[in-house]
Amino acid sequence: MAQPASYWSSGTGFILAAMGSAVGLGSIWKFPYEVGTNGGGVFVLLYLLGLGLIVFPLMLAELAIGRRGRSDAVGSLAAVARAGAGSGGWAAVGVVGVVGAVLILSFYSVIGGWAIAYIVDTARHGLAGDAARLRARYDALLAAPVRMTICHTAFMAVTALIVARGVADGIERASRYLMPGLIVLVVVLAAYSMSQGEARAALRFLFEVDLARLSPRTALEALGLGFFSIGVGLSVMITYAAYARPELGLRQVAIVTLLSDTAISLLAGLAVFPVVFAERLDPASGPGLMFVTLPVAFARIPLGTAAAVAFFVLLTMAALASAISLLEMPVALAGRWLGWSRPRAAAGAAAACWALGLASVLSFNAWSDWHPLAWVPGLATATAFECLDHLTSNGLLPLGGLGLALFGGWVMPRRALAEELGLGPSATRVVLVALRYVVPAGIVAASLASLAR
Repeated sequence: MAQPASYWSSGTGFILAAMGSAVGLGSIWKFPYEVGTNGGGVFVLLYLLGLGLIVFPLMLAELAIGRRGRSDAVGSLAAVARAGAGSGGWAAVGVVGVVGAVLILSFYSVIGGWAIAYIVDTARHGLAGDAARLRARYDALLAAPVRMTICHTAFMAVTALIVARGVADGIERASRYLMPGLIVLVVVLAAYSMSQGEARAALRFLFEVDLARLSPRTALEALGLGFFSIGVGLSVMITYAAYARPELGLRQVAIVTLLSDTAISLLAGLAVFPVVFAERLDPASGPGLMFVTLPVAFARIPLGTAAAVAFFVLLTMAALASAISLLEMPVALAGRWLGWSRPRAAAGAAAACWALGLASVLSFNAWSDWHPLAWVPGLATATAFECLDHLTSNGLLPLGGLGLALFGGWVMPRRALAEELGLGPSATRVVLVALRYVVPAGIVAASLASLAR
């Protein structure tokens, strides 16, 4: 196998980078509003089951493939397939991941830009206690394509600068600052919110399971959020694991990454719902939960403006940590396929994602009446932003996940999987059963539920 040009400088650096990849907008932005929209505890239970039964085996497979292949997602899959007497066509699974990463980053950067705009706006003007005024502030941001584009550009530029500096000096170094800061902020905010709000109601909402709210759609949304949050199916961990030295324990990386993502997602919920319930606001207000409902709640409690600024700093840090890993996907591929230097590849990939992101910017204003997939059932009124979200969360991510499960379970040599993960015969069989049967069954079931909606 070819050797990568760069390595993580330490196991801690790799773990922090993997955590940063997983702990992104899916944990801080999407998890709370998805929980609110889908009924609370039963959704959380399904989300946790999905992480254990589907996401964890897939993450193990990605890590093993990446370190064995020692290349970008496409190159690693091709190399491991050849070693296992498989077809080089399996590299297409990596292509799905790279395409998904580019599409997600295009609108991810726009949301990251919103967070930047809210940091500045809240610090300068504070929070008006009137819900209508705060809603008007949010609507004014969405109606201002120039302002949104400036914030989108700033977010993408910072992401590109970090990735351009390399694996150890760029991605790893940024993760060493971003992740500890993110963890401190989310813990402080959760403690503050619970002390000022309805902690008991929030805990019941998050952890009390009401089976009457169980539905195929809830299961689908829970699985989709697991894919979106952790990023499995995109082959991000294949790319990151290619930079891991042989002595690093991949199982430990997977366990710490999943546990940290889960903990931060739940803490984000505890930072949001106590103040929302204390003010008798709607926890099912969708994406607006972060940018309208939560500012209304913060405006009515002591030190609310400072708490709101801290929350949007947290949101920006989480988005940036994950955006770095998304951009690394096309950058690593461009370096191998086109022979580009890392700075050139980072600039080119970021420019492509930025340009595509303009469709999401305009979908909230000038293109709000354009429905690019109007002929698709269920997407007749979806904007470009909503189509990209649906296509990636419920299309490319499950498709990539299914391909990776089949590859890890049937194509990758059993001995290679066991060696990379440090597994004995019994544990290897368990992982193979999960990859061959449990994971594909879960993904197919969720996809069929999506078609039935």
